[in-house]
Amino acid sequence: MLWSHGHYWMDSIIGSVGRVANVKVRNDDDLVDRLNHFYTTGILIIFTVVVSARQYVGDPIRCWCPAEFPGTHVDYANNICWIANTYYVDIQKPIPLNIEEREGRELNYYQWVPVMLLVQALMFYLPCIIWRILNGQSGINVDRIVSLAGDAQYESPENRTRTIKYVVRHMDRCLDNQRESRHTCCLSVRHFLSAKLSILCGKRYGNFLIGVYFMIKILYISNVIGQLFLLNAFLGIEYNIYGFQVIEELIEGKDWSSSHRFPRVTLCDFQIRQFQNIHRYTVQCVLPINLFNEKIYIFLWFWFVFVSIFTMYSLIIWIWHMVFPAARMLYVRKFLKIMDRIGTGPEKKLANRFTMEYLRHDGVFTLRLIGKNSSDIVVAEIVAGLWDMYRGKKAIQIRHNGNEIEGEDV
Repeated sequence: MLWSHGHYWMDSIIGSVGRVANVKVRNDDDLVDRLNHFYTTGILIIFTVVVSARQYVGDPIRCWCPAEFPGTHVDYANNICWIANTYYVDIQKPIPLNIEEREGRELNYYQWVPVMLLVQALMFYLPCIIWRILNGQSGINVDRIVSLAGDAQYESPENRTRTIKYVVRHMDRCLDNQRESRHTCCLSVRHFLSAKLSILCGKRYGNFLIGVYFMIKILYISNVIGQLFLLNAFLGIEYNIYGFQVIEELIEGKDWSSSHRFPRVTLCDFQIRQFQNIHRYTVQCVLPINLFNEKIYIFLWFWFVFVSIFTMYSLIIWIWHMVFPAARMLYVRKFLKIMDRIGTGPEKKLANRFTMEYLRHDGVFTLRLIGKNSSDIVVAEIVAGLWDMYRGKKAIQIRHNGNEIEGEDV
């Protein structure tokens, strides 16, 4: 019965891994985000399968039982010690006589490692789910735009030109959809605060996407750092400094792989009732599963530190590129110069207005995502197309205003 239940659970996990492997990677984020929600989630699910296979295929624990125990009693001892926890005492030290002291040394984690790994995988994927729900509220279909731009770099010249034109029209409609139709004094002040100082955030201010994106970055950082302390509580072994201790032991030439954190040999106490008599036994057990747990959690420690450093670095770079107006204007002008769209003087000022009033935060953010998922050439062509469309609208607006003035003079 236990085997069939374990076999069913294993099939479910392996099926989940297969579904994850077939998931199409979206293009509405950058490589560091995918490092969190895609690669780390995949690693955790693989570790779940490895640990579960060891638990349900083979013997996760084997206990050295008294000679008078028949086979059924040995099986019972193995099962009760696996379920009821074991405790660790160094082989060179005496076993404590105090039962409470023994219970204080119990290892409570090894049965729950697969479940914990799945929970961790879900926690890493959760910010991605939130991002995909919220970025759909912005009015800009980021995934569609970036996917089309990414595909354009591999297409024939004719199809490439057609795709770029479609992306430009699509972005123009999305950017127009974000704009506030009313024009009041308070509205102008709010747009100034959002564009120049990045204080206000909202879809109508053109910075909804980037505000949500910064929040998701902070969630990724909080998650990966929080998981170090979560595992510290789960494993109970000062896990948050585990990697530093391993490095120190390696430098000092000590055997870091044999420690009290993930002991292979433990002790187990259990009682057997025979009529009115209760017999207490202490047996020595081997936990082969801890051989895997130790390697998994030391890898995860270094991986989490690596991911947290890169995610914090990514957040800082995005803040530098997106919060400061000069950085946004410089980025857009670079591509306009590449495509020979601007020179100096009035055109340079118009390019700044194009960045601040037309593209705004979310437009520049979308262009940067395109650049991270395709190439700068594609970005340059899209910026040039948007610039031409912007200048065409300005020319129409100027002619319209001129006609109104002439009508008033008549």
